[in-house]
Amino acid sequence: MDNHKRKDDGSPKFGRLLLVLVATVAMLGVLTYVMAVFFPDFPS
Repeated sequence: MDNHKRKDDGSPKFGRLLLVLVATVAMLGVLTYVMAVFFPDFPS
């Protein structure tokens, strides 16, 4: 019973971390796409 309780305590933090990481990767992907579409010759 104690092991089950400890597992529940760890799951929400891991889920929230995973959600933040996925959201960050998605934001970077959108930013990369927008830069490629609207600024095709950005460095020059």
